[in-house]
Amino acid sequence: MPPLSPSSSSSSSASSHDSVVAALRAAGCVFAEDEAQLILSAARTPQELAAMVDRRVGGLPLELVVGWAEFRGLRIAVEPGVFVPRRRTEFLVEQALAQAPSASVVVDLCCGSGAVGAALATALGQVELHAADIDPAAVRCARRNVAAVGGHVHAGDLFAALPDDLRGRIDILAANVPYVPTDQVGLLPAEARDHEPLVALDGGADGLDVLRRVAAEAPHWLAPGGCVLVETSERQARAALEAFTGSGLKARLTVSEELYATVVIGVRA
Repeated sequence: MPPLSPSSSSSSSASSHDSVVAALRAAGCVFAEDEAQLILSAARTPQELAAMVDRRVGGLPLELVVGWAEFRGLRIAVEPGVFVPRRRTEFLVEQALAQAPSASVVVDLCCGSGAVGAALATALGQVELHAADIDPAAVRCARRNVAAVGGHVHAGDLFAALPDDLRGRIDILAANVPYVPTDQVGLLPAEARDHEPLVALDGGADGLDVLRRVAAEAPHWLAPGGCVLVETSERQARAALEAFTGSGLKARLTVSEELYATVVIGVRA
């Protein structure tokens, strides 16, 4: 078969774009045009394109279809079974940078893909970065992202995963803990409910089980003046603040109406 002429190649490309958009729209994808562009740019062959469209139409999150998520201008690698970083969590990163702009030791706890740690290290420059997660899939994925900024990833349950020599040295402790109440996990969008690990979503009876554990131990790990930041919901904010102040931290709440983000910040005296 002779090679396609420029005009026929262009026509074929347009046809592929239109067919992908149509398939995504039929599946209920609100941003079908934008998603089609990303899928088309990621697919290396027509067969791969067809498979990617099928996965997206089947409900797989777009980020898992293309293999990455954008987070604060970074391309963060994501894999099936790993929590996909949300845009609202960029607010947590912004608040951490505002609170500790000269931080030299940073920890990303409950790190998932490692997006928060990678973003903090990129913004701060030369820092000692550690990330940790209890989920082996998250640890594998985070190593891909954190290695790019010279960080270290540890496997284990919260602070038990961290090197002991970090005690009393952490300037920024970012903990994007699970905070969905157990009885509400089933109400989450299917993309999260069906494709992300339960351990990254379920925060216990009132959604604050893991947050309370972080608040209780954080003062022993923070440097003087160091801060711990945790994302939560507006409804849980008061109880989250109480958990922070109850552990001896000076706590305050910050909210982004634009990103629908609520972050509790605790500072060690």
